[in-house]
Amino acid sequence: MRRADPRPGREPWPAGWMPALSCRVHRQVLRHRRWLIVAAYAVLVPSALMLAYLLHADFALQPGQRRALLVAVPPLLLARMLVYWRLGIFRGYWQHYGFHDLLKMVQAAALGTMAFVALLVIGGRTGAVPPSVIVIEWLLAMILAGGMHVVARAVREGQIMRRVAGRRTLILGAGEAAERLLRQFQHDRRRTVWVVGLLDDNPSLRHRHLHGVPVLGSTTAVGVVAQREKAELLVIAAPSATRAQMRAMVDCCVKTGLEFKVARPLQELVDGRFPQGHLRDVRMEDLLGRAPVRLAVHPLAREVHEQTVLVTGGAGSIGSELARQLGELRPRRLVILEQAESPLYFVDHELARRFPDVEIIPLVGDITDERRVRRTMTEFRPAYVFHAAAYKHVPLMERNVPEAVRNNIFGTLTVARAAVDAGVRKVVLLSTDKAVNPSSVMGASKRISERIILGMPEFRETATDFRAVRFGNVLGSDGSVLPLFRRQLATGGPLTVTHQDVTRYFMTIAEAVQLVLQAAALPEARGRIVMLDMGEPVRIVHLAENLIRLSGLEPYVDVAITFTGLRPGEKLCEELMAAYEHCVPTSEPGIRLMQGGDAADDELPHQLSRIASAFEAGSELEILRSIRAAVPECRPPLRDVPPLLDREIDVLQHTSGPCDVVRTGVAVPEHSAVYPVGPRAPQPATSSELTS
Repeated sequence: MRRADPRPGREPWPAGWMPALSCRVHRQVLRHRRWLIVAAYAVLVPSALMLAYLLHADFALQPGQRRALLVAVPPLLLARMLVYWRLGIFRGYWQHYGFHDLLKMVQAAALGTMAFVALLVIGGRTGAVPPSVIVIEWLLAMILAGGMHVVARAVREGQIMRRVAGRRTLILGAGEAAERLLRQFQHDRRRTVWVVGLLDDNPSLRHRHLHGVPVLGSTTAVGVVAQREKAELLVIAAPSATRAQMRAMVDCCVKTGLEFKVARPLQELVDGRFPQGHLRDVRMEDLLGRAPVRLAVHPLAREVHEQTVLVTGGAGSIGSELARQLGELRPRRLVILEQAESPLYFVDHELARRFPDVEIIPLVGDITDERRVRRTMTEFRPAYVFHAAAYKHVPLMERNVPEAVRNNIFGTLTVARAAVDAGVRKVVLLSTDKAVNPSSVMGASKRISERIILGMPEFRETATDFRAVRFGNVLGSDGSVLPLFRRQLATGGPLTVTHQDVTRYFMTIAEAVQLVLQAAALPEARGRIVMLDMGEPVRIVHLAENLIRLSGLEPYVDVAITFTGLRPGEKLCEELMAAYEHCVPTSEPGIRLMQGGDAADDELPHQLSRIASAFEAGSELEILRSIRAAVPECRPPLRDVPPLLDREIDVLQHTSGPCDVVRTGVAVPEHSAVYPVGPRAPQPATSSELTS
């Protein structure tokens, strides 16, 4: 489409010629912007000197002053341009001119004035320029040069502000985090967010302005302010808020019915973990009863660097995150042993892409396959072994008692023995708080695995350093309550909770992995159980209610919550420490060491032999009774069976078939599913990590 030229006899102009010409000019300006900046300063320097003379002479220059002005321009121009070039003034970002740039300009003006005076002294013209002119010119140089940059930035920001506004937004918080976020929004060329106000509980900030945006009230008034300002989005930017304050702000946001987000912490942006934006949804971790604990893992970085590390169960939620964090520490080789093929495939691809300098070895294997585990240890000779492979679901293990014993107990024994024979430096077991006074098969099997790692007599005189990490429930891990709640919520509910008073200790995946890495580095953790300071337990029903509210719905109104009763093996409340354990302080705040009776566990080999004999006999009842005999602190139900009597143990051992004595008294029948003597039949087992 072409439009008519008002001048007769001319070809009509093409439509859109003005924007095209503007873009062409803009490209030429950008191409030669360095020389244009130099030219601007070359004009600015003599202008400042001339204005200084005019102010000195009350705008009535005498002929002698004009000659002095012309004589002073060349040395001043030379001095200032050299100083500006040396300090990089010509290379600055005009559109991002800030306080540090202004300080550099003050420095450049002072150095330029000193250089100018030095040139006058060298040229024998000390009396040519009056001292007052030199002082005035110095002040004008700062004002004019700084003003030029400020005007350029103001013009640019004015152009951005005049663009079409985005979603009307309120920011809850008016501190440093809010200031950074506000600047990011204001400088965003896309202009997707338009901040119309700030809310903060500090009374001294009321009616103040931050980057032109007013503080309109407290966070509790978000409903009224949002309605008055016609807000469309709420953003919480208060990283220093306590969990109680965060829950209060979330409740206020939920009541408005508007979409709300949380500003990402600065450290997450620096780490590059979330390049997709500065905002995220509110997570359940934000509403825990305590602040997340951040632990230093740099001591382990020095140990792991250029070493071989093995992670069993490395494709589960905890195991895979552990592998990622270990990859950040740059080991020479990272071996992932996992029975589940498909998850291992995806973890392998992810790690290989993220850490091209680390050799990633994905191995499909079962930790109860002694030949496979020993071959892995012998071939790769790991310096560190993180044993995350275990069965973790309490109700499921109540129905599959033999598999819990095979995987959690004898799988751990297999890994530990192979590690000792291969000369592994450290072995870290991932355990659970369900091992404390256990009432379930899973918890009891993990308690026995702790005793194997820390108290097996055959490991006492070895060079291998054994230690364990005891977890609470891990939010967001496979099998945890949150994914279940989310799936139920996606189908419209109801959300199922076992008991209205059931409580659990929770930790985030990041905390769990940091705890494992820190436990591997703490020198005082050798032969002990490491646990995070878990704070107060959280009621599961409160998690369900908060999740419903975060979805913009009302609990018991829009989505029902039903109570199904405790499942087999479950306890109403978990415990962190048994009666026979005591706390030992550590050098790392937030970490506790549990010291118990595992250091000299001479009865353990005999108890393991009893469990192995019961396992081979194929009697679930006898397995349960053997477990109770090995874990006397077990609490009902553990299927409500009494422990074995000595005479029953003797009968069991003499009727279960021929036995081989495996090392220190652990009797395992021949052709056992635990330690096969001949060819081993395939056994279905998933070596996913323990998150409980």
